[in-house]
Amino acid sequence: MAGSGRDVPLSRLEDEGRVGALRETGLSAASDAGMERFARLAAELVGVPVALVSLVESARQVFPGMVGLADPWAESRQTPLTHSLCQHVVAEGQPLVLTDAREDARTCASLAIPDLGVVGYAGMPLTDGDGHVLGSLCAIDTEPRQWTQQELVLLEDLAAACSAELRLRIVSRQREHAYGEAAASARRYRNALDRSQLLLSAAATLSETTALAEVRQVVRDLVTSDLKPVYVGLVLVDNTGKGRMRRLVDETGSAPMEHAHETYDLDSGWPTARAARENRTITVTDEAELRRDYAPEAVEAFNSLGLSSAVCVPLPGTVVPLGTLVLGWDEAHEIDIVEQALLAALAGYTARAVERALFVENRVTAARQMQEAMLTDLPEIEGVELAALYRPAAATDLVGGDWYDAYPLPGAGEGGQDSPAPGVLALSIGDITGHDLRAATLMGQVRSMLRQADLDHSGSGPARAVTAFEHANTHLDIGVSGTLIHAHLHPCPAPQEASWELTWTNAGHPPPLLTTPGAPGRRLHEHGMLVYPGLSGPERTENRITLPPGSALLFYTDGLVERTGGTMTEAIDLTAQLLTGHSDQPLPELLNTIMDQVPAPDPGDDIALLALRIPATQPPRTIQAAATPTEQ
Repeated sequence: MAGSGRDVPLSRLEDEGRVGALRETGLSAASDAGMERFARLAAELVGVPVALVSLVESARQVFPGMVGLADPWAESRQTPLTHSLCQHVVAEGQPLVLTDAREDARTCASLAIPDLGVVGYAGMPLTDGDGHVLGSLCAIDTEPRQWTQQELVLLEDLAAACSAELRLRIVSRQREHAYGEAAASARRYRNALDRSQLLLSAAATLSETTALAEVRQVVRDLVTSDLKPVYVGLVLVDNTGKGRMRRLVDETGSAPMEHAHETYDLDSGWPTARAARENRTITVTDEAELRRDYAPEAVEAFNSLGLSSAVCVPLPGTVVPLGTLVLGWDEAHEIDIVEQALLAALAGYTARAVERALFVENRVTAARQMQEAMLTDLPEIEGVELAALYRPAAATDLVGGDWYDAYPLPGAGEGGQDSPAPGVLALSIGDITGHDLRAATLMGQVRSMLRQADLDHSGSGPARAVTAFEHANTHLDIGVSGTLIHAHLHPCPAPQEASWELTWTNAGHPPPLLTTPGAPGRRLHEHGMLVYPGLSGPERTENRITLPPGSALLFYTDGLVERTGGTMTEAIDLTAQLLTGHSDQPLPELLNTIMDQVPAPDPGDDIALLALRIPATQPPRTIQAAATPTEQ
């Protein structure tokens, strides 16, 4: 690209496959909600003023996703290629990362520099299922930028997710085309129509799957009704580069051979491995062919399933096959041209679903590891037992905003100065609005800000710390909303030396549960308004209660008590009964008991529990700064 010419050959941009894929996305110079989301995520995660989802056409680039671009470009959502650095990503088929675009020979003459203010640039390829580069997910800085490896990995991950979304849109458009073709020929080929309907169902149903086990179940349900195989399996190529294949095992136990042969080498004598290795459909017409051409283990597995014939279809990947879809019949089954095309199309839909499930699986694992790493190790306290438990949602949300915290604060010394000896234990639990990476990130900020507020306002109560946090939340435009409880616990002076005093403020959070010896569990109902930027209301108030020996207190987030088929009141009452009835259990075991019996089997929200107990027999009481591992 240059200000007066074009460095990228026109033939690259006008490649028929690429142009067709761009058209099939259905995207152009108009705002698209999904693409806008990717642009916002790129801008927030990398911290740049401008981020674009740019699709490069033969004479222009268009921005269906855009953050931070100024007019007139923001209004038109497009530029000519004289203003495009993204065309180099298309031409080279790889990321373009520039500290300063003015110093690179490919881009120094680009009009994007003076007109759009592009200086630092990092663009990641956006590809379709056939490997065509359609454009770029790019982060732009108006100053020279040294991109970190972490920033580039985040951009690459986002580009992979954005590419998956583009592929799904292309598949959806292809589904619409397939529907039209099938409807036109329905009068002549009823069987072809039935199979086209299978493909339509595959495109629609598989586009909603997010887990590998779910992908296999959907494929099995789809093909069983039409092609009537007695066995449907999926085997994936290990993406670690070790040359292995991994079978998706049916946990119902209907195919024991899947456990016996769960993994095997890509170059082994299995027809499924051969299909992936050679990237072509492999058919097995009888046992004699299997014995002649394949390994004894494959023959054993074939017979254990009671098969007479099978077909192994490669799952197409961007570079190499992702694995193999295998269908088996207990009688001879001839694969004609129409059925072969059907299976190839089904394998394509399955491959896209597998890619998406693998991406979600990897991101969920990484995000949950990140969130769990942010959870607090509990301090050791003489005279108080502490335990906590965090459980992620059963749904496929990446992360959530549920959290807890516990840390010692300095006591008051002479003249109001901090004493070096800890004298107060701060306790917090909360639920930040959202179930995504932003919610988890905000959760970390809230924890840190509350800690800082406690230290900056030493000697003040928890309401003062929450008020200070809310002030920063509003005026620094952090954007945190949700609920929380913040509390201070300290030993009572004589004559109640065995007891502890709890002071707390509740910002719209579910009520803590308290049990004391000889009394039923009860709720601490006192609460104020929830946390919301700019929301005005009465000043935060504090509540105090004395915790005698033998008492226990439970803080929890609403995922514990939100259940289908029952009310929150019933769930809270059940929790109080368990807290009272299992007072002899060690506190970590008690939290596991509550977690096993109260929430729904597949909770749709994360759950955090934080509990404290005042032992009936009190040792000397000091709050230690040393930490012990949090119960998980």
